[in-house]
Amino acid sequence: MASQVFYRKWRPQTLSEVVGQESVTQTLRNALTGGRISHAYLFCGPRGTGKTSTARILAKAVNCLTTDGKGEPCNTCEMCRAITEGSAIDVIEIDAASNTSVDDIRSLREKVNYAPAQARYKVYIIDEFHMLSGSASNALLKTLEEPPPHVIFILATTEVHKILPTIMSRCQRFDFRRLSQTDIMNRLAYTCQTENITITPESLKLIARSATGSMRDAWNLLEQLTLYYGSDISFQQVQDLLGITGDSRVREIAKYIVDDNVSKAVATINSVNNDGLDLRNFKRELVEYLRCLLLMKTGSEDSVDMSGEDLAELKQLASCASLPKILRALKLFSQVETGAENNSTLSMELAIVDSITKAEDEMPKPAKQPEHKVESVSRPVQAKAPAHIPQQAKQVEPKKTEPKAETKTAAPPETKKAETAKNQSPAEITETGDKLKLDWRGIIEQAPADTKRSPALAILRSAGVKPVAFENNVVTLSFRYPYIKEQLEKMENQRVVEKIISSFVGHPCRVQCVLENNNGLIKEALKLGAQIVDVEEA
Repeated sequence: MASQVFYRKWRPQTLSEVVGQESVTQTLRNALTGGRISHAYLFCGPRGTGKTSTARILAKAVNCLTTDGKGEPCNTCEMCRAITEGSAIDVIEIDAASNTSVDDIRSLREKVNYAPAQARYKVYIIDEFHMLSGSASNALLKTLEEPPPHVIFILATTEVHKILPTIMSRCQRFDFRRLSQTDIMNRLAYTCQTENITITPESLKLIARSATGSMRDAWNLLEQLTLYYGSDISFQQVQDLLGITGDSRVREIAKYIVDDNVSKAVATINSVNNDGLDLRNFKRELVEYLRCLLLMKTGSEDSVDMSGEDLAELKQLASCASLPKILRALKLFSQVETGAENNSTLSMELAIVDSITKAEDEMPKPAKQPEHKVESVSRPVQAKAPAHIPQQAKQVEPKKTEPKAETKTAAPPETKKAETAKNQSPAEITETGDKLKLDWRGIIEQAPADTKRSPALAILRSAGVKPVAFENNVVTLSFRYPYIKEQLEKMENQRVVEKIISSFVGHPCRVQCVLENNNGLIKEALKLGAQIVDVEEA
């Protein structure tokens, strides 16, 4: 006989054994004791929280030969044992995921009318009930509202929002919550003690945290560990199986962000990648550390689960960091996508740059010194362009063109766009440039759908990237950091950016990238009235 997996072997057999659902189990015990059993129940909640196990316990309790259905099941009588083994013909479990049609429900409605063969009640447990089609759910309505007195329905679902309101109104609803780490740890400790598994409390805590509130997932992880490492399990082995790096560079990056040290933070991310660590797991640990930093900063030290030495280090770092910066970094890294198809360091590097540079942008600017008054003159002053700006950059009057006779042959759409761009007046050019500067964020958010997943879009969102000039269908983008500029100048990224801007402007445009510290003289010249008439290729 094959051995049972842990989650089946250790699943609760009485309501008192159900972990972490006291409000549900106490209510059901009271109903059993008082003989007030409902004809239909709805158990909803996340996976692995005890819905199906509780449904089976309830089926045993109402049919128990020892207690006559007035309390917890004895688990020793013939009926209790049959239900536990899955051989009771009057307890029918249906998987709604594979029985979704109206015909399946019609067949069920016909069988409902037959009296139980052996048990006191015929119990139907319908798992993943939300998978039923709308027509199938409607077909069950009448039977669910007025079933025969010997029938009890127990519906279980992980997605209660998909259940028809008319179905919910006919059931007693019980909400199962995610289990706490303490509840999972206690249950795992009992399992290990009985199974003669040697494991530290820190390892159990790590398993409980990775199970994310699911007792079934926790048992599965524990069983994987025993199959791979045997009955003596170390903390390091748990880390290896769960893919948790435990790398000290998580703390280093958090410190570099607090210290505004972009170069070292970016270098550290690349060293992590070069060492072959899983960026998804590393990012998850970094987010968790930043969360602990946020809790520490907001005075919620009791909620931080760390050892004394690590806690002291976290407290020291929190004292040096501002709350807005921690919050910003946590949001940015939480949004980073590091899936199997996107294991590049770029998204994390951009999150580092943004978490630091945006904080700088939001700092209050120093008050300007009072300017010396200059006597105004009535005659116009001719602004002289700086020496490095070509003489052609001086303001030029637009040439007047003679109106051409209309022709019947329509120009191709692309030709029309090019002609439109070519014939723009200086006022129209200025207006387009102003729109680019004022609505830069809106332009990025309204990017064409086929560009949404491109890394170029993430680059445009970075702090320190902004349009500074528009002339001759060339948009000049200014960059604060050379690294970000180099990333955008890659052919595939630049092509995407040109498509986004061209979509906004309404005709084809090119992009020119400049560093912010090399851009000051150009901006001053533009303020004096100069125009960019030619741009060298990068």
